[in-house]
Amino acid sequence: FLQTSFYGRFRHFLDIIDPRTLFVTESRLKEAVQLLEDYKHGTLPPGVTNKELWGAQKIKQAIIHPDTNETIFMPFRMSGMVVGLLLPNQTLASTVFWQWLNQSHNACVNYANRNATKPSPTSKFIQGYLGAVISAVSIAVGLNVLIQRANKFTPATRLLIQRFVPFPAVASANICNVVLMRHTELEEGIDVLDNNGNIVGSSRIAAKHALLETALTRVVLPMPILVLPPIIMSVLEKTSLLRSRPRMILPVQSLVCLAAFGLALPLAISLFPQMSEIETSRLEPEIAMATTSKTVIYNKGL
Repeated sequence: FLQTSFYGRFRHFLDIIDPRTLFVTESRLKEAVQLLEDYKHGTLPPGVTNKELWGAQKIKQAIIHPDTNETIFMPFRMSGMVVGLLLPNQTLASTVFWQWLNQSHNACVNYANRNATKPSPTSKFIQGYLGAVISAVSIAVGLNVLIQRANKFTPATRLLIQRFVPFPAVASANICNVVLMRHTELEEGIDVLDNNGNIVGSSRIAAKHALLETALTRVVLPMPILVLPPIIMSVLEKTSLLRSRPRMILPVQSLVCLAAFGLALPLAISLFPQMSEIETSRLEPEIAMATTSKTVIYNKGL
């Protein structure tokens, strides 16, 4: 389960975010899972290639939750995106709408891809959702108001700065989203496993590490998406092509955002492996005493 190198993790998460997995049918998913089960028990049908096995593994990793073995609802897998935050010339209403939509999607993604070894009550989901939305909207609106009142900036400079407003709003809201959505893990702990996959115990310390790692990826993730497109678009919009064809601005911006997202998402979530490893000596004494393994494994979540 462990991806020991950054490149290995990058390839692993690249498979998870492949948008083609969103269109895998239920029957194809069952075939992939059954093929992996046959491989596990040494009963593979003749003629099955390594390419087919890796394809089946890719489908399972992208769709099936590693803790519950349940299918993750399609819109809440790791291949969704919201590009409306980067639309130019946003009004107060559009800023509120896109921040709300983005954090609504993030809340569902965080919940669907959490560590699910412990039950999470609906009240925690509602707390995380409200906290993330309120923080994102408040910061975005507040920064926009401050920029509008900054008379020292020229209109062009003010517009350029406004394009970068989504990043601090989204980054701070993402942290709130992760912590509030998965706060139950801090209270009850998460299961840690030995090298044989046996549950050693439930650790709150491992839960803190899991949430910290996930929160850091949520800060890094929007950097390329919310910083690079505004810079690129500010240059492209000055070209004669887009000046003479203003209707092309939105399609071009969507392509730029898509390219940035395709690079940023696997890079960000590859910072830490999904199945992380921690020394037992750093965990609770009762867990260290319950196993002879020097390290244990836990599901960080995505």
